[in-house]
Amino acid sequence: MSEIIEALNQLEKEKDIDKEVIIEAIEASLLAACKRDFGKSDNVKVSIDRETGNMTVLAEKEVVEEVFDPAIEISLAKAQAIDPSYNIGDVVNTEITPKNFGRIAAQHARSVIVQKIKEEERKVILNHFQCKEKDIVTGVVQRYIGDNISISLDDKTEALLTKNEQVRGETFKPSDRIKLYIIEVKDTNKGPRILVSRTHPELVKRLFEKEVTEVHDGTVEIKSIAREAGSRTKIAVYSNDENVDPVGACVGLNGARVNAIVTDLQGEKIDIINWSDNPEILIENALSPSKVIAVSVNEEDKTARVVVPDYQLSLAIGKEGQNARLAARLTGYKIDIKSESQANVEYDDFGDLEEENTTLFDVDESEEIVLDEE
Repeated sequence: MSEIIEALNQLEKEKDIDKEVIIEAIEASLLAACKRDFGKSDNVKVSIDRETGNMTVLAEKEVVEEVFDPAIEISLAKAQAIDPSYNIGDVVNTEITPKNFGRIAAQHARSVIVQKIKEEERKVILNHFQCKEKDIVTGVVQRYIGDNISISLDDKTEALLTKNEQVRGETFKPSDRIKLYIIEVKDTNKGPRILVSRTHPELVKRLFEKEVTEVHDGTVEIKSIAREAGSRTKIAVYSNDENVDPVGACVGLNGARVNAIVTDLQGEKIDIINWSDNPEILIENALSPSKVIAVSVNEEDKTARVVVPDYQLSLAIGKEGQNARLAARLTGYKIDIKSESQANVEYDDFGDLEEENTTLFDVDESEEIVLDEE
């Protein structure tokens, strides 16, 4: 086996590039060199033996009585000297040695091969990371580029963590290893462009899939997730096996599983609740850790009224309304929360509002909405 075949086998092994693709590129480059020498290459073929690496340049010539163009024609006498069976009109493959084909042709071939290798490497990277789109990867922080961060996903692939996809308050230094969610992989003229996120809710979901066996195998489902990146996340889980506690599975022994995810998210708090198809129960669970006295829902309008003990009102609403806001996003219901004493004054049998102002937490809003019913 020649050195070139050995080199191509090594290249295929190390860079995962199909040897046949490289051989075809070499053949094409040699053919281009022949075109420069002959002025045309329509009838020239370059072939490389896949086993030995031997290169053969052949010219297809038609057998004619009188030769007008030696580049594409051959006389009957010369053809029959090669093989007596040739007749007028047959095509003869004659081996040729192009002039000045050595060093210049090799340089030309090398440049084309290098370009082909780069293209194939880009394709390999693109295909590899397109398969990981909508999944998580571990990256190593390289450097800050303005407000964006360059992340190394492997020795030759970088991703971009833009300012909009960074968690507010998170800072990194070079060589830090972080978990990232791949939003999109694009093919550009400069190679694959990989966009990653630290704020996407699916990052939390994928981390649970990696950390919790029951989530990975489908025994436990994450039915809904609401996240305020860097601060708090609520997830609602359901078990397809009555013998498996979905919350307990996600929390792990002594909190080991959820704590590992919290560490990956640099301290972000995670509330795990039981999912229920009953919206009243789901909303009650979603407002955890606060206790709930009563829940009344309007499924048509997707609204809910909730009564909590007086001493639990601030806990139910949460700091700057976060607990109620996340509960609203998690359940898909607009939630109106009242303390027990307020409800006794403002509700008639838990019915119409009698006071002017009520705080409504909207699934679509980042801030609470104050309704004025004057």
